[in-house]
Amino acid sequence: MAGPLSHVRVLDLSRIMAGPWAGQILADLGADVIKVERPAIGDDTRAWGPPFLKDRNGADTSEAGYYLSVNRGKRSITLDLDRPEGQRVVRAIAARSDIVLENFKVGTLTRFGLDYGSLRAVNPKLIYCSITGFGQTGPKRDAPAYDFMIQAMGGLMSVTGEADGKPGAGPQKVGVPVVDIMTGMYASIAVLAALARRNETGRGDYIDIAMLDVQVGFLANQAMNYLVSGKPPRRGGNAHPNIQPQDVFACRDGHLALAVGNDSQFDKFCRAVGHPEWSVDERFRINSGRVRNRDVLKTMISDIFAGATRRNGSPTSRPPAYPARRSTRCRWCWKSPR
Repeated sequence: MAGPLSHVRVLDLSRIMAGPWAGQILADLGADVIKVERPAIGDDTRAWGPPFLKDRNGADTSEAGYYLSVNRGKRSITLDLDRPEGQRVVRAIAARSDIVLENFKVGTLTRFGLDYGSLRAVNPKLIYCSITGFGQTGPKRDAPAYDFMIQAMGGLMSVTGEADGKPGAGPQKVGVPVVDIMTGMYASIAVLAALARRNETGRGDYIDIAMLDVQVGFLANQAMNYLVSGKPPRRGGNAHPNIQPQDVFACRDGHLALAVGNDSQFDKFCRAVGHPEWSVDERFRINSGRVRNRDVLKTMISDIFAGATRRNGSPTSRPPAYPARRSTRCRWCWKSPR
């Protein structure tokens, strides 16, 4: 079955993660994505291993798992963009493409005659998306950028990790290159919006996406909490800053992630652990109270879970009996009645 973008051709001049992730999304949606790599070396991520893909004889190939994670569904060619013949091929493909993705340093493709202005001359309907660390203008426009660096600069590491004073406290990056991934997501959304507008106007467009802008943008509730309260957000481990209880708790046989999203769910949780009185306690009855009294509530929940196993719970915290229901499962904890 053809994908919804099967009529779209993408020239992917990008490398590493953010740009290729955008290209991979478009490929997953059915677009014909032509990836351009450097002769002999290829995309940097080909060497970002181990692990590497094995051939039929069990030997490592030149394709690291990292490279494979962002280049699914593409066709790949090698071109030397420093040479006139390589530049001519890019122009020829661009003339027959709908989208160009690139993440070169600012000004590099202008020197090659492959910037938006040059390629628009051969294809006025072209949608050209440039992805950089800091955008095409501004004091850091010429600076290189990596995901880890932007996580640190953009504030993400100030809200990720254990709280100050706790064991293991200190800035932590997210375990996947989330800034690269989200930049690729924003880029793919932007080019699809440009495609929709082109259907109305017949004209292409230029898109300038900066990783730092994206990272600040997806601070989301943490950023808005600051703008509303004036208090800078801080690291809080696994605890949610606005909803409680949401945290990780230790049990006898490991850890359990608890996510209670509203007052009704809290009432059900309290019944399930054998403490229905918590849900009418003025400290915990509504979410704002639970957030303000999170330390007290966490201690109470921790005391119960510490003596329980994740699978069977604690004999002292079984949910109360309920009248027979059509379901064969317990209303609160989804276990079969004993």
